[in-house]
Order: sequence, then structure tokens, then C-alpha cells
Amino acid sequence: MFDIGFWELVLISVVALVVLGPERLPHAIRSVAKFVSTAKNMANSVKDELAHELKIQELQENLRKAEQMGMENLSPELKSSVDQLKQAAQDVQRPYANSSPSETKTEYDEQSVEVIPATTISSPETADKKADSSL
Repeated sequence: MFDIGFWELVLISVVALVVLGPERLPHAIRSVAKFVSTAKNMANSVKDELAHELKIQELQENLRKAEQMGMENLSPELKSSVDQLKQAAQDVQRPYANSSPSETKTEYDEQSVEVIPATTISSPETADKKADSSL
């Protein structure tokens, strides 16, 4: 990638040792390694997102082709794309189709709820200390 050879790395490490010193060099190496791993993770996530978007775009193009052909006499590739899209649509709708509106809405009793301030709630140990101090 950068076309750095072994002797260039040795020279860089000797200069880093002289400039940073033996106390700060391990911390600097850890910081650089952490930065490189973060950059790699970010690049991999961007690559995965791009691949996902390209697949979605390909599926949409195949669906358009299938719609233009009237969903008849489709090639196996187009049929599999249409089936994948149908399955994805069913998976998205399935969790919401099974639940009724009354299940998702939280219902409360018509009784009033008493709110107790946190200062009045005490543990048994603090209650014993208060009892002892009042004597």
C-alpha cells in the first residue's frame, strides 16, 4: 500500500525512539495501533454498506424489469430477485401484522398513582440509625 520496506521501518522506529523516548514510545505505538484499527473498521463498514446498497439497487432494477415484462416469462435470476423482495416485504410487515393496537398501547387503571419522594424512602439500616439518633 505505502511501499515501505524493512529498512525504512527500522529507520522510522529508531527516530521515534530518539524523539519520543522509551517512556512515551509504548503509549504512542498503542495510539497509532488504535487509530489504524479504527480506520480499518470504518473502511470495512463503509464497504459493507456500499455492497448492501448495490444489492438493493440491483434488486430494484430486476423488479423494474420484471414489471415491464408483466411478471411472465421471467428469467430465473429475475424470479429469484422478485422472490427475495417479496420475502423481505413480508418480514418487514410480519411483526406489525400480528400485534393489535390494544396490545401496543399501554393501558392504566383509573386509580390514582401516588408518587413517593425519594427522600422519604429509606433502607432498614437508615431507619435504625434514625431511631438510634432520636433516643
